[in-house]
This record gives sequence, C-alpha cells and structure tokens, in this order.
Amino acid sequence: MRKLQQDMDLTQILFSLMFILLMIVACFWVVQPFILGFAWAAMVVIATWPLMIKLQALLWGRRTLAIIAMTLILLLLFIIPVALLVNSLIDNTGPVVAWATSGNLHPPQLTWLNEVPLVGGKLYHSYHLLLDGGGGAVMTKVQPYIGRTTGFFVSQAGHFGRFLLHLGLMLLFSVLLYWRGEQVGDGIRHFAFRLAGRRGDASVLLAGQAIRAVALGVVVTALVQGVLGGIGLAVAGIPYATLLTVLMILFCLVQAGPLPVLIPAIIWLYWSGDTTWGTVLLVWSCVVGTLDNVLRPVLIRMGADLPMILILSGVIGGLVAFGMIGLFIGPVVLAVSYRLVSVWVHEAPMPQEDPEDVVEELAEHEEEVKNTTTTN
Repeated sequence: MRKLQQDMDLTQILFSLMFILLMIVACFWVVQPFILGFAWAAMVVIATWPLMIKLQALLWGRRTLAIIAMTLILLLLFIIPVALLVNSLIDNTGPVVAWATSGNLHPPQLTWLNEVPLVGGKLYHSYHLLLDGGGGAVMTKVQPYIGRTTGFFVSQAGHFGRFLLHLGLMLLFSVLLYWRGEQVGDGIRHFAFRLAGRRGDASVLLAGQAIRAVALGVVVTALVQGVLGGIGLAVAGIPYATLLTVLMILFCLVQAGPLPVLIPAIIWLYWSGDTTWGTVLLVWSCVVGTLDNVLRPVLIRMGADLPMILILSGVIGGLVAFGMIGLFIGPVVLAVSYRLVSVWVHEAPMPQEDPEDVVEELAEHEEEVKNTTTTN
C-alpha cells in the first residue's frame, strides 16, 4: 500500500512538473513578440528612474505629470532621433553598397605625398612600387568582403518596420513601468526572495545597478559621442555623415572611441585642400574624443567598471542575435550576469595556500587512495 502511494506521488509530481513546464512555454510563446520591447523599456526605466522621481518632486508630487514629462523626454531625446538616424542610414547605404560591389574600387594615388618635406618623394615612390607589385590584386580580393560586410549592416538596419514596432512597444511599456514602478520592483524582489532568500534579493538589486551602469555609462556615452562626432562631420561637409555617425556609435559601444572615423575624415579634408574645415574638425575631434573620460565617470556613479571584452562581446553578440536592438540589450545582459557571478564568487575567500603545496597535497591524497584500493 505504501509503495502504491509512493508511485502515485511520483506520478503526481511528474505530471505537475510537466504541466508547469507546459504553462511556462505557453506563456513565453504568447509574450514572445513583446519580450524585446519590454526588456528595452525595463532598461530605460531603470536607468532613468531617479530622474523621474526628481521630476515628480518638482511637479507638485503628481506622478501623472512626471510620466508625461518623461514620455516627452524619451520621444524628443531618444525615440525620434534614433528612428530618424536608422531611416537616414537605410536611405544612404544604397549608394555605398553599389560603390563597394561595383568593381570600381581602386587604391588611391596619394599624389599629395610628394608635398611632404624630406620624406614625401620616397613615400610616394614606395607606395606606387607596392601598387605595381600587386596592390590592385589585393584590392580586388578585399572588395567582395567589403560588400558582404556592408550588406550585413544594411540587412540589420533594413528591418525598419520591426525596429519602429519595438520602439513603440518600448515607449508603451515605459509608461506602464513608470506608473507602477514601485509595485513591479517589489514584486520582482518578492519573487527573488521566495526563490533564493536574501541572495536572490541581493541579485535583483545588483542587476539593477548593472543595468543602470551599462545604460548610462556605456550606451549614453556612446550615443553622445557618436552624435556630436556626426554633427562635426556634417558641418565640415563630409559625405555620408549619417552612415559614419552610426559607425562611430558602434566604435564607441565597443570602447574604441570615435577617432577611428574622425581621423580619416580629417586626413581627407586636408588631402582635398580644405585646411580650414580640417582644422575645425581636428579641434572638434579632440573635444569629442576625450569626452568619455569626463562623461562616463559622471554617469557611472556606483563604480560598476566593466571589462572591455565584456562590452565588446555584448555589442557584437547582441547585434547578431537581436539586430540593432541588441546593441543595447547585449551588453546589459552580459553585465548583469557578470555582476551576479562576481558577487557569488567573492562570497568565498580567496585561496591563500601556495600552489605547489596544493599540488603536493593532492598528489599525496591520490597516492593514499591508490594504496588503499590496492590493499583491498
């Protein structure tokens, strides 16, 4: 009888587990179209929550007025500029792709090298010796890869309708989270505490810190540097300034800075003889290139310094996995995981024993086990 009861209990547990898993999969299936929009909204709300609380205090404690103000801020400073940027990117990449894949890509002649004092003539002669020795063949081999790389970024930017849909969902979910932010936060903390006790609650708080650190310290800094650099390129008359602005934002997200784009633009201006705008862009590039050293420490107030390889992996992996939205979500996901794993590892003290002693102790233990087995 007892064995029958145990079998019934095991069957009940299995069916209960199967039912719970089925419900979880069904819930994720239903909300799958909204997951990215909600994740983006959660990141934005967590990053800007202190600003919303300050606005609420300034607007006579009215949450409704604060939400309207935050919605307008998101529209004017984030959603509309990003949408226009992506739309302009799509419009301007057609000629670039056609140029990269047309077969008319040839190495430059660099005749201005002759004007460089002392070494200009030698540099020009050496450069053309390199071209005569196969530089054109090298460009012919490189050209298909340039076209594929450009086509990849264009295909990512081409999902404009889906991108606008996620922007709209992000704005809608942001309004809802602003309105019920305290209740949502308490509910998440309650679930985490029920799941893993105090460690689960601490994990949720650390995840919020990591999200704010990445959203403000990495993403906002990259957007500010990229947009300011793009303004400088447009004012200086550089062609395809919008496309180069997006490229600068990508470089800033991977912590390479805007200079890999700005420096060739400055060289091109001097090369074409426009020294005035070249000098203006040079000064502007010095300001934009060093802006992250001032802006990032101000934004990352909690001192959540993240490794560059983590941000690089998050940006590239997020772009491949989720498209353009992954540029923002990828680093956040890796940063949250990094902070949680780091806290879990540091709960235990660092080993203080000498490595050679540890190896010798392990060898002695293995020898004892071997002798015991042989004796038995």
